[in-house]
Amino acid sequence: MNIRNVKILGTGEYVPATTLTDLEMDERLGMPPGWSRRTTDVQSRHFAAPGERAAVMGARAAEAALEAASLALEDVDCLVCASGTRQQALPCTAVFIQEAMQAGQSGIPAFDIDATCLSFLTALDVMSSLVAVGRYRRVLIVSAEIASVGLDWTHKESAALFGDGAAAAVIGPADEAGPSRILAASLRTYSAGAAFSEIRAGGTLRHPDGPTPAAAQDYRFAMNGPAIFKMASRLLPDFARELLTASDTTMAAIQAVVPHQGSALAMRLLERKLGIAREQLVYITPTRGNTIAASIPMGLHAAIGSGRVKRGDRVLLLGTAAGLTLGGVVLDY
Repeated sequence: MNIRNVKILGTGEYVPATTLTDLEMDERLGMPPGWSRRTTDVQSRHFAAPGERAAVMGARAAEAALEAASLALEDVDCLVCASGTRQQALPCTAVFIQEAMQAGQSGIPAFDIDATCLSFLTALDVMSSLVAVGRYRRVLIVSAEIASVGLDWTHKESAALFGDGAAAAVIGPADEAGPSRILAASLRTYSAGAAFSEIRAGGTLRHPDGPTPAAAQDYRFAMNGPAIFKMASRLLPDFARELLTASDTTMAAIQAVVPHQGSALAMRLLERKLGIAREQLVYITPTRGNTIAASIPMGLHAAIGSGRVKRGDRVLLLGTAAGLTLGGVVLDY
């Protein structure tokens, strides 16, 4: 096992004040009442208000995580934004989160790690390794997502699924004799599925002044849900089995599975294919929807806050992302 003596010191969450219920979503999509709930299992989700910035959302979640850890920002020596969406192309969103935390003169290193829906999990993997070797002592990881501005409202199934919000976690060194540690982590990317989930514009390939001009639709999120489901269904069982073997554990020994809340269909896939019991699964889709990279730390925060996850409990963080990427972390909280 590649054990790292690193633990989660505190978590926090922020959700916008505006909510959109399933019936309001049905009306917006021009569908009969009950359609979006049957299709996605999302009963309500939060949407950022016009002008609400992702960095400010992230700052509020970060402040809550620091408070839970009984720390201040000056106790942290690195700030990472782990999001699948960006506030703007340049500079990275972490810079604006630092600014929103009134720390613009602090010098705390701030940068982004982007693996779309698995950005938080990837940042946890990378930054815990750096904490374990002593490069950083305490790291603040923030996922802040505004999905609502990029939705393609003509693609009703995906538009009905997403929500906005932010979540954060502070990580730091753990006592070798204590109950908390990271047991194993794994990421695998299969670029054969790259076109299944994408926003084509915003980079150098499609640009208003480029050789391949961007149309308005290229700036909106496009997803081939059935293709993602088919590919993930084939790959996830072996991936999860190998991750559990690497951590010298079994699914039955896991107290809580915190998945990326991709869709209700994805949750059923996890239960059926991986043998996850309903009581193990942390399921926040009905009240949050798919909040991209924020969904895993939101689920973890909810599980800790409700007492479902207690210090020393074994937890599996698991999901898929655009790429197509699979990721997982096994930890003792």
